[in-house]
Amino acid sequence: MAERAQTPILGNAEDQYATREDFRKILDEDLNRLYQLSFLLTADHQKAERCFVASIEDCADENRVFREWARAWTIRIVVENAIRDLSPRPTRSNSSSLTSLRTQESTGPNGYLDADSLMGLPDFDRFVFVLRVLERYPENECALLLGSLRSQVREACTCALKKLARID
Repeated sequence: MAERAQTPILGNAEDQYATREDFRKILDEDLNRLYQLSFLLTADHQKAERCFVASIEDCADENRVFREWARAWTIRIVVENAIRDLSPRPTRSNSSSLTSLRTQESTGPNGYLDADSLMGLPDFDRFVFVLRVLERYPENECALLLGSLRSQVREACTCALKKLARID
């Protein structure tokens, strides 16, 4: 009886992983977005540049990342480098009350986010806002990345939203 050649279901295992060329292409295509993310997290151009360069170097190390996850992994590397550089920590207890919210004015002209207000947030609140609201990370993943409790992430997000929307 002749044996059939077995072909791997997923193809060549090495073809599944992102290469340096894949990361180069991602960095090329997403350069502005990745730097902007770095800047929004660090709120400082020098720190953002340092974080961004470190992220490029980490991508060049050609880690074992599935090709289809490479873009998300690149974003995650920027986030992790910013966290490592700034070590954002919560500054308040879990005692805030949200019982009386009223809007004073919009976030900026035409409803756009006011970047100066975002840069003025405490580090932890800014990180949480960027990760939860702009990058749409789940609450539990934010807490894990920031080494904090989910309740601290929730409180920081609420405070950031209140400050950015100018709510008292």
